[in-house]
Amino acid sequence: MQSPCLLHGTREVTAAAQQSSSFYGRPARLHTPLISDRRCKRHSGSTSQRQVVQMAGNTFGTAFCVTTWGESHGQGVGCVIDGVPPRLPISLEEIQLDLDRRRPGQSKITTPRKESDTCQIMSGLSPDGVTLGTPIMVLVPNKDQKSGDYKEISVAYRPSHADATYDFKYGIRAIAGGGRSSARETIGRVAAGAVAKKLLRHLFGAEVLAYVSAVREEVAVVDNSTFTSEQVEANPVRCPDAASAERMYAAIDEVRKRGDSCGGVVTCVVRRCPKGLGSPVFAKLEAELAKALMSLPATKGFEIGSGFEGSSMLGSDHNDEFYMADGEVRTRTNRSGGVQGGLSNGEDIVMRVAFKPTSTIARRQNTVSREGQDVELLAKGRHDPCVVPRAVPMVEAMVAITLADQLLQHFAQCELLPRAGAVGADTRVANQFRAGQNGVRELQPLEKE
Repeated sequence: MQSPCLLHGTREVTAAAQQSSSFYGRPARLHTPLISDRRCKRHSGSTSQRQVVQMAGNTFGTAFCVTTWGESHGQGVGCVIDGVPPRLPISLEEIQLDLDRRRPGQSKITTPRKESDTCQIMSGLSPDGVTLGTPIMVLVPNKDQKSGDYKEISVAYRPSHADATYDFKYGIRAIAGGGRSSARETIGRVAAGAVAKKLLRHLFGAEVLAYVSAVREEVAVVDNSTFTSEQVEANPVRCPDAASAERMYAAIDEVRKRGDSCGGVVTCVVRRCPKGLGSPVFAKLEAELAKALMSLPATKGFEIGSGFEGSSMLGSDHNDEFYMADGEVRTRTNRSGGVQGGLSNGEDIVMRVAFKPTSTIARRQNTVSREGQDVELLAKGRHDPCVVPRAVPMVEAMVAITLADQLLQHFAQCELLPRAGAVGADTRVANQFRAGQNGVRELQPLEKE
């Protein structure tokens, strides 16, 4: 069959060549396509072809780059974090703190799988806990696998799970625990997110805080500008509205007892985010955040600011009016959710992520076998009746990784040369990377010629 040549217009690709393992290259930095050494036959006289292969989707980020690895019932899971600036103090305990928030077996409304999720830092840190600027590898061994619980799904697909689609794509899958489609993959994200949060906090005191804002029909009432991490962690649901948290817990426990599951919503707030993060058009900050959060398991929706509710408002009601406060440009309302024109404006970034009910439930369901036969399945294994309590640190992690990545890109492009003043000059933009109490080195302005 004929298809466009990557260099000269067209190329010939045979079915055998399409199936060749040589079409698949190893992951590359910066999402650069991998190019094999097969050259175009019609233009080089060679029988080989030139083929671009995109990376396999296990790496996120451009400057702050995170690759996760491992399967749910393999020897372990983890991540490699590349692009972390050198000289950032980070301790094993800081990373472990977020992993403990994500780990299973925390209460009866989470999966009963018992894992300590104790992390090991294999590279990238000095003995006294300072980043070297080299890749940081984090390893978390798996210890409580029960692969025998997954015999049934080796021959039948769990409804709404990734079993069938992984078979459609790869023709093979890691059956026990769901492999890469398991939420256990997010251990690497949470570990990397702890490093990203430390970077954001170290440079300008930014906070990335998430909480459960809805479970089934129960919706929490929370002041997004004042809630604290202590309030979030005060109950197993991770909702700072204590009264709503009790009703959410009861709702989750009720479906758990019936062998069913339910979904919910996680709200994430970023405070003291610097202005100007993001890029126009295809790399708008809200687009990058949406991609990051929708890559988490079980996500089905994303909103920022007014979200879908804003579509029913008038412009005169929706617009966030500007005003000056202590020499800074601020907005009186925040329906934009902290992002305008794809760039952060310095206000709180407020997002909501919808999670579907857990796919694997302890109830008989109609499905199809790998041989194409209609069958009935009663899935076993240990699963969360509702994913949102443990999703809170996952959401924080992906938001922090995205912002760290955008921060490094922004600094490289926009903060190397001196800035001229602007109407309503934003002192945070001009000074956010300068020396202060956090000890960040000041950039020296260039002398005028």
